[in-house]
Amino acid sequence: MPTNVSVESTSPAFLEKISAGRHSLQADEPLSAGGQDGGPSPYEFLLAALGSCQAITLRMYAARKSWPLEGVCVKLSHAKVHADDAAKCASEDRLVDRVEVEIRLIGELSDEQQQRLLAVAEKCPVHRTLSSPVQIRTRLLT
Repeated sequence: MPTNVSVESTSPAFLEKISAGRHSLQADEPLSAGGQDGGPSPYEFLLAALGSCQAITLRMYAARKSWPLEGVCVKLSHAKVHADDAAKCASEDRLVDRVEVEIRLIGELSDEQQQRLLAVAEKCPVHRTLSSPVQIRTRLLT
């Protein structure tokens, strides 16, 4: 089933109105980037999508297995870093996106259950989308 989101930009700054189904949100850039800090930045939304998908996936999986998972805390960060092979490329500065994810599982889980849940987190739908080739087609509406 397709997911539909619309973003409307009418402010002279970077404050964006987002409609996602019946939900209204807003995105902005921080003050340091010329925004008004009126909402999460696009990268913060991206991290929130990944973190929430991982937490939901873990809760669903543990519930199906009747494992005693009481809660999940996911902390994420994003940075542009030099690619591992950049040292081999003297003429170019190559940066890649790196997302760091830390997951805390709450509940009386065995080591084996914790390791299985860690593997499951990396298979959540948003993680798979971000880890695979994505086709983005942009067109102008008239």
